[in-house]
Formats: sequence, structure tokens, C-alpha cells
Amino acid sequence: MSAIPFAQRRLIGLLLALLLIAQIDQPYPEVALLQHIPTMLLLVASPWLLRRWPLSTGSVACIALFLALHTLGGRYAYSNVPYDDWARALTGATLSDGLGWTRNHYDRLVHFAFGGLSAVPVAEVARRWGGLGARGAMLAVLGWVLAVSALYEVFEWLLTLAAAGETADRYNGQQGDMWDAQKDMALAALGAVAGLAIGMWRRPKG
Repeated sequence: MSAIPFAQRRLIGLLLALLLIAQIDQPYPEVALLQHIPTMLLLVASPWLLRRWPLSTGSVACIALFLALHTLGGRYAYSNVPYDDWARALTGATLSDGLGWTRNHYDRLVHFAFGGLSAVPVAEVARRWGGLGARGAMLAVLGWVLAVSALYEVFEWLLTLAAAGETADRYNGQQGDMWDAQKDMALAALGAVAGLAIGMWRRPKG
């Protein structure tokens, strides 16, 4: 097995630090474990995974950035990420007022980012380990994003059936939108298309 490059180890360390910081004075402890346990497990497994199946630093950076966005969202149960407070502190105005938003849209951003940031690592895996060409790698990215998005929404539905109402509500973050699942999947697909359209499917050099 090959050694993990220093830049990738640093990215893993930074993500671990962010995950730990996100637990300080956790405002929504009832859903914190549900939100963060996948990232924790992936961090624990990452040294073995990256030695067994090496990835470029660009791919690792895309994965780490997505998980960082998810970690921030998870701290605030997604629906309560205080971006309006941050914007007001910086500019004196809020994003919601400026854009006419009536709900917290941080979850929408993360679904879009999942699609866009999947392009580099999934295409690299498809080409390096799957032997696919450029077109096949593009289809693999779209297939991955659509499949994972659908499975995640099914998981949220099952959680709604199994968990207490308030816990499921906070985790799912529908905010009263009956079409939330469809919009999330559409945004992930749009993110994947955007990533592919700007050439992110090409095999990274580094």
C-alpha cells in the first residue's frame, strides 16, 4: 500500500479538527450523532481507504470540502445554520431579505455541492479503477449522484417512520416543504451537471 501524501493527511486533520469543534456547546444534541457519525466513520477509515485505493489530492480535497459543509450543517441541524446572522454582522443586511427567502436554504446548498464535488473523485475512481473513458466517467458521476441522492431520501423517510417526530423533523429539515426530497435530488443532479460542464470530470494531474 502506498503512503498518504502530506497534503491529504493535512486535509484529514483539518476535517477532524472541524468535526471536534462542531461538538462544542452542541445546540442540537438530539440529532448530532445522526448527523456526524458518517463523517466520523469515514475519517477513521480514511487512512486504510487511501492506502488501499489512492486518490489524487484534488479528489480528496473535494470530498473533504463536502464533508466540511456537511459538518457545519450538522452542527445546526441544517435548518438553523445562522447564515443570516453572519451576513448581518458583516454587511448589515441578510441574505433572506435580499433574495426574498422564506426558509433556510443551507441544505439546498449542500445538496448542490454534493453533486458538484462528486464529479472529480467519482470520475477519477471510474477511470482509474473502473477502466472507463471520459464519457463513461461522466455517466458514472451522474449515476452515483442520482443513486446516492435517492437512497439518502429513502433513509430520511425510514427515519421518519422509526424516530420520534421532533427528532425526525429536525434531522430531515423539510421545513414544511412537501417537495423537499424532489428538490434536493434535483439540486444534486444539477450540481453534478454543473461540475461536468466545467470539466471537473477530467482526471486530476496531482
